[in-house]
Amino acid sequence: MAKPQRYLASPPPEETASFMDLAGRLAEIGRGFYDRGWVLGTSGNFSAVLYQSPLRLAITSSGVDKGVLNPEHILHVDAHGNVVHGRGQPSAETHLHLTLVRLREAKAVLHTHSIWSTVLSERFADDGGLGIDGYEMLKGLEGVRTHEHREWLPIVENSQNMQELAFSLEEQLIQHPTCHGFLIRRHGLYTWGRSLEEAKRHVEILEFLLEAVGRTRRL
Repeated sequence: MAKPQRYLASPPPEETASFMDLAGRLAEIGRGFYDRGWVLGTSGNFSAVLYQSPLRLAITSSGVDKGVLNPEHILHVDAHGNVVHGRGQPSAETHLHLTLVRLREAKAVLHTHSIWSTVLSERFADDGGLGIDGYEMLKGLEGVRTHEHREWLPIVENSQNMQELAFSLEEQLIQHPTCHGFLIRRHGLYTWGRSLEEAKRHVEILEFLLEAVGRTRRL
């Protein structure tokens, strides 16, 4: 039986203006990722921190076609993933976003379901992660200054139990404090940033690198 949609009252006008600006940007980024084949259909989810204290996130509603994503599909949730206002259900993976905000002090978290992130997450699952080095594009990652940098993308086993998945993620983040993203096996890529623009750039860089690695291995 489908869950009923939630619709809560709007916040004060000054909060609404900030939220709608952020929601519009998330929707624009989501449509752009759809056009590039990274979030086909209803796959993927995106969030950005609206307020730090108390913590509030703008996050995509579950089950929305990212090709037609618009601000009305973005929800306002609290630190526990409860809807503060908006219509719909937040992504089932909201707890992963909150974990990244807490442990990485991320201001935005973006999750894609591209072909290459999915394929490589399976290919390197037994290694526990994927190492990427030698590519000039690595310098697009925050803090990286040389192509000699080795970026390690941990691979987390997929699970429908979000608390279990969040716990596994937390372990990986502690073990690999300098990573810029991670893969969920047969699922896709997560990355983040100190701003929404930085997180968007990290998606573009990491998706490029994953495709480069995948195509090179095929050759």
